[in-house]
Amino acid sequence: MAKCMLEDTEIEISSGNIFADLGLPDAENLKIKSGLVIEITRAVCRLGLTQQEAGQRLEISQLEVSAMVRGDFANLSARKLFECLNRLRYDIEIKVRPAVGTMKRLTLATT
Repeated sequence: MAKCMLEDTEIEISSGNIFADLGLPDAENLKIKSGLVIEITRAVCRLGLTQQEAGQRLEISQLEVSAMVRGDFANLSARKLFECLNRLRYDIEIKVRPAVGTMKRLTLATT
C-alpha cells in the first residue's frame, strides 16, 4: 500500500481490498464473498424476513443466517452464496475478459 502524509499524520492508501490490506490469505475470495453477503443481507432486510424465514428460504440454518449477517461467512462457499441469491430471485452474471495492462482484478458489481 502507498503511504502519504497529511499534515502530521501518515496515511496508508487502500488497495481497494481491505482483506488484502490486512494481509489475510485468500483476500480476493473474501472480497467477493463479502459483497455477496452484503447483497443477501440487504435483500433479507428489504423483504422483512426473520432469520428463521430467511434460513428456510435460503435453505440454510437460522444459525448460519445469524452468523452471516454478523460477518462470519467462512463456513459458506461462494457457490452457496450464489445459490442463496438465486433463492432470493437474483440473477447472477459473471463476466470474464482479458485484463487491461498488467493489473488483474476480481470485482463484484451490484446494482
